[in-house]
Amino acid sequence: MSTYLGMPTVRPQPPRTPESPLRWGPSFPEAAHETLANTQMRANLNRATHTIRDKRAAVVAEVPDWEELRDAGSAIKHQVMSTLPDLLAELEANVTAHGGVVHWARDAAEANRIVTDLVRATGARDVVKVKSMATQEIGLNEHLAAAGITALETDLAELIVQLAGDMPSHILVPAIHRNREEIREIFAARMGEVPPDLTDDPRALAMAARAHLRRAFLGAKVAVSGANFAVAQTGTISVVESEGNGRMCLTLPDTLITVMGIEKLVPAFRDLEVFTQLLPRSSTGERMNPYTSLWTGVTPGDGPQSFHLVLLDNGRTKALADDVGRSALSCIRCSACLNVCPVYEHAGGHAYGSVYPGPIGAILTPQLTGMGTGAPDPHDPAASLPFASSLCGACYEVCPVKIDIPTALVHLRNRAVEAEARDRAVPTGWAVAMKALSPVMASGRLMRWGGRAARLGRLLARGERIRSLPLPVVSGWMTSRDVPAPPTESFRDWWSRTHPDPAGGPGARSEPAAGSGAEAPPHAPGGPRAPGAGAAGNDESEAL
Repeated sequence: MSTYLGMPTVRPQPPRTPESPLRWGPSFPEAAHETLANTQMRANLNRATHTIRDKRAAVVAEVPDWEELRDAGSAIKHQVMSTLPDLLAELEANVTAHGGVVHWARDAAEANRIVTDLVRATGARDVVKVKSMATQEIGLNEHLAAAGITALETDLAELIVQLAGDMPSHILVPAIHRNREEIREIFAARMGEVPPDLTDDPRALAMAARAHLRRAFLGAKVAVSGANFAVAQTGTISVVESEGNGRMCLTLPDTLITVMGIEKLVPAFRDLEVFTQLLPRSSTGERMNPYTSLWTGVTPGDGPQSFHLVLLDNGRTKALADDVGRSALSCIRCSACLNVCPVYEHAGGHAYGSVYPGPIGAILTPQLTGMGTGAPDPHDPAASLPFASSLCGACYEVCPVKIDIPTALVHLRNRAVEAEARDRAVPTGWAVAMKALSPVMASGRLMRWGGRAARLGRLLARGERIRSLPLPVVSGWMTSRDVPAPPTESFRDWWSRTHPDPAGGPGARSEPAAGSGAEAPPHAPGGPRAPGAGAAGNDESEAL
């Protein structure tokens, strides 16, 4: 037991501090085998993600120009990526003009050193923190701890993760994999001054955390935050959140240090109008954020009197160099893609081995670690992340800035496959099979006959499912999944039978006519809009 600002508490250390918060542990397939066995975690995720996605769908349906807002957000982010150096210079000039100090960090090590030196210069040994993906990305808490400085997470879910010595599993709700019973046990075991009769009622848990944090807010001299947006035109920084803990950290301490990824810019102040509509609806299913804090430099006599902005690269310029992969930098960290992803829902965030899980993490983490440029290392655990997707396209449909995640996934998969092929002297059986199938996939006639031949697979079906195949290349693939039995009649054959060509007589083969109503559904191969086909604040009550 130790104290934080005179308050009894416990200083937990993570059971496994990752060498790199962007890629820890084994590859996704290996990690998923472990997480899939955790039935309680999967039940927690299922309940929470379905609740959030239903709330999002309801509030999005209220906005008549939702698609136009998405288009506007996408256009603004495209402008940012196209003019990033100029916008960063403009931001630095305006922050400096208003009394702030700007620091540039090329990587995690440099950012950690800058923040640690700034805290030491104040003489403080403790800091309060606003929820920040950027500081998680660089492992700031662990670096501060090694320097004898205690960082206290004030976001409810982040506090739960910190007390448990856990790793976050969701971008917005880091403790989404925990249920209220587990949270009560964590508080009872790890938090100081917990009421002896603490129950697992969400309000009781929230009040216990509030009491735990209150004295820390009032006594803290230094706060560390991230940033949701930074306005180049004015030098204004913005943080949006749902609990009010951010507002306490951003206004009470004498010194405020903000660590921000260089992509979080918007060109003009009016651009915030677009994102303050898109973000809350996409993240927590709220019409607006309960707390939206904006500050510009230092205001004498009001708020922190020393403001430092640390602009973090840490692989972002590498991602910017990739014409396809750079789209990952448009992410506004809403987590909507996680809440609709069937792979994330079943495997959980920890299987991704990164502070950025889910569909966006599957393209952002490899980009930040350099997979999008140069020759990727096929042995890097992050190289497996682009394959952690069914390419169903649900992530694209809900992304508020229209990041075409499926296309980026296919792009990165191609890079990984090419790198593996160069690394192997002898091609794998799977590679040989794909090479043999490529002429079939490229020919409509061969594809049609191949589909007819595939109907023989019904002989292996049990009911309407095929649960195993004798072929050596796919037998391993079938050990953990089954597939529907082939239909007795293909779509092409059905069309030919039911839509005879007048010139050729009944039964003559014909192709679906444009506008006939028989087009493939969206996201089906060849559909009207199939992402990927072209290239081959925090409502933590949900965690309770």
